[in-house]
Amino acid sequence: MAYPWENQSAGITFVLLGFSEYPQLQVPLFLAFFTAYTVSVVGNLGMIVIIRSNPKLHTPMYFFLSHLSFLDFCYSSITTPKLLEILLVDRRTISYVGCMMQFFFGCTLAITEMFMLAVMAYDRFVAVCNPLLYTVAMSPKLCSLLVAGTYTWGGSCSWTITCSLSEPSFCGSNGIHHFGCEYSAIVSMTRFIISTLSEVCSLLIILASYIFIIVTIIKMPSAGGLRKAFSTCASHLTTITIFHGVILLLYCVPNSRSSWLFIKVATVLYTIVIPMLNPLIYSLRNNDVKETIRKLVKAKMFSHPM
Repeated sequence: MAYPWENQSAGITFVLLGFSEYPQLQVPLFLAFFTAYTVSVVGNLGMIVIIRSNPKLHTPMYFFLSHLSFLDFCYSSITTPKLLEILLVDRRTISYVGCMMQFFFGCTLAITEMFMLAVMAYDRFVAVCNPLLYTVAMSPKLCSLLVAGTYTWGGSCSWTITCSLSEPSFCGSNGIHHFGCEYSAIVSMTRFIISTLSEVCSLLIILASYIFIIVTIIKMPSAGGLRKAFSTCASHLTTITIFHGVILLLYCVPNSRSSWLFIKVATVLYTIVIPMLNPLIYSLRNNDVKETIRKLVKAKMFSHPM
């Protein structure tokens, strides 16, 4: 399969400027990002193992959560290794093809995660508003279709955006004031339109789901029901608030020289920090997940001969 950018601008290389204006922070930044990336990889892969190993977690919510963990693992792995390379060995160049591939996969994963969170909001809506019909309404077939739809939409949008960037329009300076080829690093009207449409649609699904959830919670007569409903949605609400909050901040910042540092910091948040936080958010607030972790740790400890 031939990618549209393979025969264009083959000799072009970009220079990822990253945090080069702060040479005294290269080592501290490397240590901080390496630690966060390690926690992200261990946390997200660990969450997938935990969900697969405990039959009690074989529910629609955790099915979607396992895919969210997979997306977070892949997303943080698209940009972070190159960022660590820039900070460690000061190798800042990236080929045109490499830049376009990094952009394509990063954009695919970002849009897919955006809609995965929307699907999880719909799942919480069904769980709270129709608890007796939850297992019927959220059938394995429907869950698989919803997940397949998010991946398909993310890939299609990213392909369209990347094709709009494949024309040899990179004249002049080849320096990118970023540490990766994604989002604000490359400007395109097509990118802006599709990204905005995806953001608006996913937010509408989330808002509609939570409006119905809030109405249902208000009508609950018992305090126990209120606490259970809130506990059901708390982790997901925390995740979407952080994820969409950072994205909306980026939309509000003009792409100018004075805003480059803010854009870099915000990008660090959603490429490294958010993927690290998601497994912590879901594990610390869930007794089944914590119990599975304890069992896995005990099994590992007792499996070693004394």
